[in-house]
Amino acid sequence: MGRKKKTYKWYSKQKLNEVIFGFDTPAGKAYDVILLVVIFISVAVAIWESTPRPSATTKTVLTIVEYAVTILFTIEYAVRIYCSPKRKQYIFSFFGIVDLLSTIPLYLTFILPGAHHLVLIRAFRLIRVFRIFRLFTYINEGIIFVQSLRKSLAKILVYLLFVLILVTIIGTIEYVIENGEPGSGFTDLPSSIYWAIVTMTTVGYGDITPVTTVGRMLSALVMVLGYTIIAVPTGIVSATYIDETRKRVKKGECPRCHGKVQEGYKYCPHCAEKL
Repeated sequence: MGRKKKTYKWYSKQKLNEVIFGFDTPAGKAYDVILLVVIFISVAVAIWESTPRPSATTKTVLTIVEYAVTILFTIEYAVRIYCSPKRKQYIFSFFGIVDLLSTIPLYLTFILPGAHHLVLIRAFRLIRVFRIFRLFTYINEGIIFVQSLRKSLAKILVYLLFVLILVTIIGTIEYVIENGEPGSGFTDLPSSIYWAIVTMTTVGYGDITPVTTVGRMLSALVMVLGYTIIAVPTGIVSATYIDETRKRVKKGECPRCHGKVQEGYKYCPHCAEKL
C-alpha cells in the first residue's frame, strides 16, 4: 500500500514537471502561453498604475490584480522547486533567479514604498516565448554576439580612452575660444567638455552653444567628426562577429544551430543557414 502511494506521488511530480518545464507537450505549451498572458497583464498593470492620478476604483482593481498575480507567481515558483529534478540547479539558474525576482516586488513594498514598480522585472520571463515557438536557434546568434563583444572589449576600451582624450582637448579649445564672450555658456572646463561630448555624439541638447564664428566652425567640425567616430565600435564588433562565425564554420559547426556541417556545404542541412 505504501509503495503504491510513493509511486503515485512520483507520478504526480513527473506530470507537474512535464507541464511546467516541458514545452513539447500540448499541456506544457498551453501552460507557457497562459503564463505569458499573465506576465503581460502584470506588466500592463504596473505601467497603468504609474500613470498620473488613476481613479479610486481603477486603483483598487489594479491592486487586486497585482496581489492575485503575485500570489499566483509565488505558488508557481514553489511548485517549480517542488517538481524540479535538480532543485539547486534550477534555483541558481537564470530563469530560476528571474522567477524568484518576479515574486518579491510586492512583498518589498512593506519595507520599501514604491518597490512594487519592480514588477517590470517580470518582463524577463517573456524570454520563454523563444522556447514556446522554438526560436532558441536565434539565441545562439546572441551568444556569438556576446562572445564578440567580450573579445572586442580591449579594443573598445582603447577607443573610448582615445575619445575621452579627444573631447577633453576639443572642449578645452572651445573654452579658450568662447570664454569671456557675452552670452557664452562656456564658463568653465567641465561645461566645455560636456558640450564636446554632447556635440560629438550628435545629441545636441542646445543648452550650451558657441556664439563666435570660430567657435561655430569648430562645432560644425566636431559634428562631422562625430558621425565617423560613432561607427568605429560597430565596425570592431562586426569584424569580430564575422571572425567568430567563420571559426565555427571551419570547425564544421553551424553558427546558428550548432549542427554538424560537412566541408564544402554552402547551407546548413539542419536549419538552412547560409554558411
